[in-house]
Amino acid sequence: MPIIRSCRTFALCLLIGVLALSFASTVAAIQIDIEKPGDREFIRDTADMISPEGKEQILDICDKLLSEKATPIIVITIDSMANHGGEGLRIETFATLLFDQWGIGQAEINGQEWNTGILLLVSKNDRKARIELGGGWGRREDALCRQIMDEQIIPRFKQGQFSEGIVAGVESLDKMARKLELPTQPRPWWHYAIGVGFVALAIFTGVSLYRRGSSGWAWALWALVFTVLGVILYQLATSRGSGGGGGFSGGSFGGGSSGGGGATGSW
Repeated sequence: MPIIRSCRTFALCLLIGVLALSFASTVAAIQIDIEKPGDREFIRDTADMISPEGKEQILDICDKLLSEKATPIIVITIDSMANHGGEGLRIETFATLLFDQWGIGQAEINGQEWNTGILLLVSKNDRKARIELGGGWGRREDALCRQIMDEQIIPRFKQGQFSEGIVAGVESLDKMARKLELPTQPRPWWHYAIGVGFVALAIFTGVSLYRRGSSGWAWALWALVFTVLGVILYQLATSRGSGGGGGFSGGSFGGGSSGGGGATGSW
């Protein structure tokens, strides 16, 4: 009896394995029918969800990010997955297939593994959205993608503000790619310290002008403040690295593959 049970268990596992491989092969063979954007086009708005102003904003953000970080954000809107060869698929599977089919992002840059492409997919009639990341992200940014989806994209979609939600999502993904603070995160303590400092300096300036006129110390302090601010802004501007050393001049598609996590939302 134990031998019979072992054989049955083995046969069942073998059958499950064969079915899983068969399903994986079938899914891998699916071709998503959407025209790929140009190398620096970034948007394919087939569901007409993005306003002309929104498209300009997205193009500006995405072009700068690609040049400075070699990280493309590709924005795709569709009426439904079924209309593009994805009938019956979950949006996660659809996004993965599309990402890999197009090869979003650069697999390598200067011999270094890269693969930091980002796909923002919105299926209007399915009422689903997906952020899909390239394998180079690992799973480190899953929580940030979830925050972007839940706080920036889906709330606006629920109000019918599709263009605004997509733009807000792209803006936040740009900040994520640059390791900057997302819009909804609490401000760090030094934001408030700077505000208090400016108020104190303004009060001191008023008192100094009242007592000593233009000969007081207020002007020297203001000069020092603006000098420090100028140095900080200069360092911020020059510290934004680029993926290609002197500015990445390539396109959005270079053999990248999915596998870096992401987030899904519905409304």
